Amino acid sequence: MPPVQRLILCAGCFFVLIGCRTAPTTSVVRSLARRAPSSGELARLPTPVTPEVPASSPPTIPVLHTVVAEDIPAPPETLDIDWLVYEVEARNPSLQALVFAWQSAAQKYPQAVSLDDPMFMTMLAPGSVNSATTETGYVLEAAQKFPWFGKRDARGQRALADADMAGAQVEDYRQRLVEMTRAAYLDFFLVHRAREINDQNTALTKSFRESAQSRYRANQVTQQDIFQADVELTDLERKGISLDRQQRVAIARINTLLRNPANAPLAPPVAVLSADVATSDIELLQEEALSQRADLAAIAAEIREAEASIRLAQKDYYPDVEVFGRYDTFWQPASTQGDLRGQAGVRMNVPIYRNRLQAAYCQAVMRLRQKQAEFEQKQLDLAYEVQSAYEQLDESRRTVALYQERFLPIAEQSVKAARANYETNKGSFLDLLTAQRRVVEAQLMQQEAIVSMHRRKAELDRVTGHVKPDSR
Repeated sequence: MPPVQRLILCAGCFFVLIGCRTAPTTSVVRSLARRAPSSGELARLPTPVTPEVPASSPPTIPVLHTVVAEDIPAPPETLDIDWLVYEVEARNPSLQALVFAWQSAAQKYPQAVSLDDPMFMTMLAPGSVNSATTETGYVLEAAQKFPWFGKRDARGQRALADADMAGAQVEDYRQRLVEMTRAAYLDFFLVHRAREINDQNTALTKSFRESAQSRYRANQVTQQDIFQADVELTDLERKGISLDRQQRVAIARINTLLRNPANAPLAPPVAVLSADVATSDIELLQEEALSQRADLAAIAAEIREAEASIRLAQKDYYPDVEVFGRYDTFWQPASTQGDLRGQAGVRMNVPIYRNRLQAAYCQAVMRLRQKQAEFEQKQLDLAYEVQSAYEQLDESRRTVALYQERFLPIAEQSVKAARANYETNKGSFLDLLTAQRRVVEAQLMQQEAIVSMHRRKAELDRVTGHVKPDSR
């Protein structure tokens, strides 16, 4: 048979061999392999018990894009918190970086379960070239390595667990970003409402001053009332300067989240926030936290990765097999050269260094126990976080109701009474200003309580993992 046909025949036999993905028979290889450690040999390392963990799936996230100037949509006439959250998620570079890291981790699986590249080897004996006594000596060999049955699956499970961890990190950061965005919006709303209350108070105090000035001209009060009104107006102007600065800072914070210039114009917030928020009972919230918290899902993924590492460490006690095909014409006498047939063989590693294998197995077991302990501790921490956030929200709701139903109505009635007393010479101007200050304080404290309630609701949503991506 000519050498070219022999080469083709050897190559065909080789690729038929590597096309079969079945592992070599257990009885053949196991006779040459060291067995995995038994429970008696590792008595101090009892089989770890896997906790029941919630099923983990990659979190749903909005499609992210790189924002350039022409992509920035015109701001709405009224800044809506849902619109703001959606835009911040779409533009945040840190979230984009985590998404790319997640997508990168997802590409580990096909690499982990893939076979190694086939190997091709050739060798030539230079002394045999143009020799009168021997044929030209050369070797052609092709080989494919097959890992022990189950190793590729264990590596693939580790890669999937790594991808789940990266996805959980994306969701955890997204939930924190949503909470931070809502907090920024609430700060902007509060300073906007405080500015309106201050302007309303300024206008009312000016009307008080006009009333005092009229009564002074009629010799009914002293000039001290006018001076007191001027002092109050000056203090309100000072507060207005401070509120203007706070408003610019709040606008800059939101523009930074939107990746806009810090001094870009921003639409005003909504005029009124809801004075009540709906929430589930504490038992249901605890269950939601255990099933939806991204950081808990990340630890669950780490547990799965540790379990796959244990399986892989156990499989390392068995050899990997390399199948090869070969064609060899070395040192064949020219006078007796005949047709040579292709050769096929098997190579395998012999895992005899038990200390290394056992140390790797023990390391994997200890890491699994570590992650199980972290998982249990995280569950306890979540129970506390949910309870604390729930109680704070309940406090804010009761405080808002107290201001709305009792404190503010009483303060407004006090102003009406003080003004009537002043106009009938039954009360002083200072009493009127004091009553008005109480109303302003009650209005501000009511708005602060409403904002605090919504801020604590945002915190409760985060600790329960209840923050969902916008559906737009």
